Amino acid sequence: MLDKKMIEKLISTAIEQLNYSYTPYSDFKVGAALLAENGNIYKGCNIENAGYTPTNCAERTAFFKAVSEGVRGFQAICVVGGKSGVLTEFAPPCGVCRQVMMEFCNPDKFQIILAVSQEKYEIFTLRELLPLGFGPGNLE
Repeated sequence: MLDKKMIEKLISTAIEQLNYSYTPYSDFKVGAALLAENGNIYKGCNIENAGYTPTNCAERTAFFKAVSEGVRGFQAICVVGGKSGVLTEFAPPCGVCRQVMMEFCNPDKFQIILAVSQEKYEIFTLRELLPLGFGPGNLE
């Protein structure tokens, strides 16, 4: 379980990442802050592409940065997003991002923080957002 101070740090880091979003098509900016088991925080923003399919979500950007540095254990991620970077409601991870989380995270322990501000947020486990998830354990 994360303490309040870490939750606040993840929220502020995710909000900061909105400044780096590349969203010339949708103008829907998303920021993410991924907490690894080693205590490092990996940052991510969404990066759009004119071809749409190559677009990358903030959550996957953070995961891929961490994995590319050899990190495989994660505790939590905070995700924020909104039109023009204005946070008015929660921006939950898409199905592809949930699947990436399933690859690297324990669905019963990994926490997903959806936030609008330091005061308005909710925490879910990956299992709650992906109840019948398919992961590496299914291939054993």
